[in-house]
Amino acid sequence: MSDAMLHATSQNPDDFAVQIADSIESFIVATTEVAKGDEPDSAVPFLLLELSQLLLTGGRLGAHEDIVPDDRYEPDAGPDVDVDDLRERFAVLLEPVDVFSEVFDPYEPRRAPVACRVSDNLADIVTDLRHGLAHYRAGRTTEALWWWQFSYFSNWGPTASATLRALQSLVAHVRLDQPLQELDGLDTDEDLAEEALAEEAGKVMVEEIAGPLGLRTATRGA
Repeated sequence: MSDAMLHATSQNPDDFAVQIADSIESFIVATTEVAKGDEPDSAVPFLLLELSQLLLTGGRLGAHEDIVPDDRYEPDAGPDVDVDDLRERFAVLLEPVDVFSEVFDPYEPRRAPVACRVSDNLADIVTDLRHGLAHYRAGRTTEALWWWQFSYFSNWGPTASATLRALQSLVAHVRLDQPLQELDGLDTDEDLAEEALAEEAGKVMVEEIAGPLGLRTATRGA
């Protein structure tokens, strides 16, 4: 049965909830381990894989019919877990490639790219996912699914997609042996047009980041 038909009466909703929750918890555990920096050489490839798997889970939530919560108002899930340490660890681990440019809405005409940080995005994604996980662990399964679906459309889905695109681009630059542009002086507080982004760009050879981030260039026939 396709994911688009998960709302059919023959499908056990508990099975779907368990699969979604397991995938989300796996992502949180995996990214938290990466942030420890014990294996920096595999950080970028591992994050690329984890984000890809998470977005598959998001796609399943997006293909599902609208999930309606049991209560009119969201029950208190308790305070969100502080992710500042996670954010800071990723900022250090990914320092050479943390900042990237992104267009938030590809369907909005003439939208200028803005600067983002991979570290900020990962921390924001984990915050959203943990919030739903708190509901799930408290036995509020429908509330958890509603939150994950809603925040997939409104926040963590677009954020994960943008981050995946940035990391995929990084891996492609390295594997194809293409020089990478560094946005010297670019800050996430700035709102720069495409021309300004180009002016800020400085040359950084791929070799300077390939080794430390566990990447290698592609060779023909490999």
